Amino acid sequence: MTQKIPMTAEGYNRLQEELQHLRLTARPEVIQAIAEAREHGDLSENAEYHAARDRQSFIEGRVAEIEDQMARAEVIDVSKLSGDTVKFGATVTIADEDTDEETTYQIVGEVEADVKENKISVTSPIARGLIGKSVGDSVEIETPKGQKYFEIVDVRFQ
Repeated sequence: MTQKIPMTAEGYNRLQEELQHLRLTARPEVIQAIAEAREHGDLSENAEYHAARDRQSFIEGRVAEIEDQMARAEVIDVSKLSGDTVKFGATVTIADEDTDEETTYQIVGEVEADVKENKISVTSPIARGLIGKSVGDSVEIETPKGQKYFEIVDVRFQ
């Protein structure tokens, strides 16, 4: 049985856009680069040819990876979710109980997690500590710097 991959509609759309870019832009560009490098003669010492082939290998691998992820995607429409309990898709604001510093995260699927955008994987330690909790709850989360305590300030679905 293939395992489903939970993801938001936004995450699924990003994968679709990347796949389209790889198929319609990156693939033809690398094929052109290989053809041009071949015209330069001896392939055994042709760095351009080898670089283009490596790029082609990467593109084909990424296309296969995205196609697999999309085939197994379980798209969850976050806008249809509600409540004040943390679950997949929630945007959660937590406050560090030591510093009162607030941070907001959205809990998303593994393939769309991006710390720079404050999107954390549903399987991450922070998300696992938050799931099932509600506004006002205090949670203990194991971080690289040790145990931290956070209070859930806000839970929303957008």
